[in-house]
Amino acid sequence: MPIGTARDITLRALDILAGADLLLAEDSRSLRHLMAIHGIALGGRRILAWHDHSGPATVAAVRRALEAGQSVAFCPEAGSPCISDPGHDLVAEAIAAGHRIHVAPGPSAALAALAIAGLPSERFLFLGFPPAREGALRRWIEGVAATPATLVIYESPRRVRRLLILLSEALGSERKAAICREITKRFEEVRRGTLGTLAAEAGSLPERGEYVVLIDRARGASGGEDGDAEGAAAGSAAAALDAALRARAHLAPGAAATEAAQALGLPRKQAYARLLALRATQEGGA
Repeated sequence: MPIGTARDITLRALDILAGADLLLAEDSRSLRHLMAIHGIALGGRRILAWHDHSGPATVAAVRRALEAGQSVAFCPEAGSPCISDPGHDLVAEAIAAGHRIHVAPGPSAALAALAIAGLPSERFLFLGFPPAREGALRRWIEGVAATPATLVIYESPRRVRRLLILLSEALGSERKAAICREITKRFEEVRRGTLGTLAAEAGSLPERGEYVVLIDRARGASGGEDGDAEGAAAGSAAAALDAALRARAHLAPGAAATEAAQALGLPRKQAYARLLALRATQEGGA
């Protein structure tokens, strides 16, 4: 599903929508509108809602369709499927049942923002949405502060101002950052500067649309900009994994390890082992 402009959809995605036996969508109204724009007839097919609150009846309907050999297409509300949307649970369900999975890559707000932010993009850490409660948010920020990679964060328009203020306080007001809003849409907006400047201007940010906040990587004592590539191998990878796990401390251990491993492209077993080591260290020092 495009994240803004309807014409950002791929030709392959249109073919899938035209030929799937069963359609799933986070919001069926959005999918119907998209299909109408591109002249794809529903033709008596069903569109089922698949979101965080989908009940057993929806799960059972999908299972029956797959077991009958039908093709099922999931369309997220906006952006590439299974990135910060409930499509992950659908994929896990299908894999567990032994069904084949295919992906038609789509636009991604995280990658689109990274492309226009003007920050280093050879190494980045996608963090999704931060915790809503301030105490958990402060601990979350502390956990990612030293990450030697550009941080990519999603945030709601109601909480983005608070996030920028806390980031400026914890990471330093001079750290470079960017804010992207409504990417690819009519009112697309990008603001670049330091965390301090962006936090000071946050009161003028519109309380509508989706925000992507990007923060420059931490510049460690092991080389800064020039020496970053030389010392990146083991030390940077370990630091990035630790940061990813700390950022997900509010999740159950298994979920935290899975998300961190997916974000960094590492084996889940490695992430889980590191998580256990970190927690043992914390408990031992408590």
